Amino acid sequence: MEYDSLTRALQLAEILAEGQFLTVAQMAERSHLHPRRVYRLLETFPRVGLTLEQQRHSYRLRADAPFLKRVTSFLHFTPDEVLTLRQILTAVPNSSVQARLLREKLERSTSESLFIPPDVDEVTGRNIRTMFEAIEGERIVVLRGYSSSRSQKRDRYVEPYAFLPGNRDVRCFEISTRTNKTFNLSRAESVEMVDLRWTYRDEHRPLLVDLFHFSGESTTLVTLRLGVLAKSVLLDEYPQAERRLTQEDDSHWLWVDEFCSMKGVGRFVMGLLEDIEIVDAPELEAYIVEQVSRAASRFVQ
Repeated sequence: MEYDSLTRALQLAEILAEGQFLTVAQMAERSHLHPRRVYRLLETFPRVGLTLEQQRHSYRLRADAPFLKRVTSFLHFTPDEVLTLRQILTAVPNSSVQARLLREKLERSTSESLFIPPDVDEVTGRNIRTMFEAIEGERIVVLRGYSSSRSQKRDRYVEPYAFLPGNRDVRCFEISTRTNKTFNLSRAESVEMVDLRWTYRDEHRPLLVDLFHFSGESTTLVTLRLGVLAKSVLLDEYPQAERRLTQEDDSHWLWVDEFCSMKGVGRFVMGLLEDIEIVDAPELEAYIVEQVSRAASRFVQ
């Protein structure tokens, strides 16, 4: 019970660290905690260094929370450390390829929070910087001459609120369509900030990515029981899944995880049907029944 309680508390902290203001009801739904438990954790978090920021009845974790600063101090360079690295690298001969790449990377990263990939062109680098400033200032931007997948260029007015890993893509709320979308900054001719603040903050939704690399704005909880073979195949292909496994006996493991789509986990289960039991996953069961029925109609005449 203590392990499960700690796991749920860490999951709630992870959700709050995404940067979006969430109500207690939204937190309870995503963390699968009772609202009373959520309230207790919201009271406890500030006492252990997880400072919260409140907006009416919504909360999020402050980026400068003392606990986060203590943890990230071991993972990231401080501004003084970056300056020292630059001074050291300046003294290294230009013939060193690694030193040159490190210098370029440091020069193109304007702060410890903003990372600009070293292989992007100058235009994309400027777009990333502008987007970073807009997100920090909660400002609307216009993506000038944005090329969609259909090769149509037009201006897009958006509220940017989160970079995706790698900082080449940004999650935004598009004002004209009232939907959350992901925009690739290399497709924009330029990014310009508009002198307007966010209006649709409550509509912002983070893009979630599950173990099988399917993405979406919501997830579905799935509970499976794996045999030895299924557990081995899972960890061979996705070692990070180990933290979601709980051993029941010598030959069975309970796997509890959340997925954005039933396609990835469904294909995994169908490939190992004899060694996997669906414990609690109505959506997954329906998906598998549908896929088996379709396959039967195609191959059985």
